[in-house]
Amino acid sequence: MSPLSLLLLVAAAVAAAPLAAEASGASLNGAANDLLPKYGLPKGLIPDSVSSYSFDETTGDFEIHLAGTCYVWFGDHLVYYEKNIRGCLSPGKITGLSGIQAKKLFLWVSVSGMVAHPNDGTLEFQAGFISEALPASLFDKVPSCGASAGAQLRGVAGVIRELGLLPVAEVRACR
Repeated sequence: MSPLSLLLLVAAAVAAAPLAAEASGASLNGAANDLLPKYGLPKGLIPDSVSSYSFDETTGDFEIHLAGTCYVWFGDHLVYYEKNIRGCLSPGKITGLSGIQAKKLFLWVSVSGMVAHPNDGTLEFQAGFISEALPASLFDKVPSCGASAGAQLRGVAGVIRELGLLPVAEVRACR
């Protein structure tokens, strides 16, 4: 194969890559926060430190990569964001969520889902079999990340998980 043919083949493959992503339903247009209102959720659910994300419009699967771990206060609720957040987005809700934890009393609980209740003006946050509804207005603005605002509150278990000292398997199903 001549160098010119090889160059044309590589150029064609590079040009076709974005088309293949669009055909599969993957979309990276706009900011991750701008995607949420299109599905009836406030854009302030995700902090300002998004470095990249992927979203498959056909399945609703998404993955968000933050610049680093992050703590955010929503009113008097402290929330911890891992570097990678995953879930399944559909109109008015997120299911199969991983990568977000909220502090309740002395424990950190993993948030597994969110459901918008626009008639009530609330968002319901699910953590396993328990849930809590908060005013949706708490999440109107995109929050700024705090790198250490709650680090001392996470304790040994949080440090072990953040440093990857123990293997953790994730099981997630969107459909």
